[in-house]
Amino acid sequence: MKNRKIKDRCEKNHFIKCPEVCKTYDAVQTAYAKLLQKREDISEFRCNVPFEVDEGDELERYTTDFVCVKVDGEIMVRECLWRKNITRPKMSRLLDLSKDYWNGRGVTDWGIVVDEEK
Repeated sequence: MKNRKIKDRCEKNHFIKCPEVCKTYDAVQTAYAKLLQKREDISEFRCNVPFEVDEGDELERYTTDFVCVKVDGEIMVRECLWRKNITRPKMSRLLDLSKDYWNGRGVTDWGIVVDEEK
């Protein structure tokens, strides 16, 4: 999950299951996109899907890392993050915003993807 005003370097990939160019901003996102491409239960996925949250007097714009459509039509949402950032208060707040946003739209399969422990 990222702020929509991303100015980091990105890696652009083409995947059969992703209808647009898949722009990933870190190794966790890239690895998960490759995994989604291989999974047989996923028919399509999109990365960095924008959404807006009302934060008092202004709208904040964020992106969800992956929104996937399973073969059975169910929507699956995944947020990617580094293990070292999982306990940061800002990350916790952003994850809560994402989960609430997608739960409000009927998505029940929401989760996080964390890099491997070394």
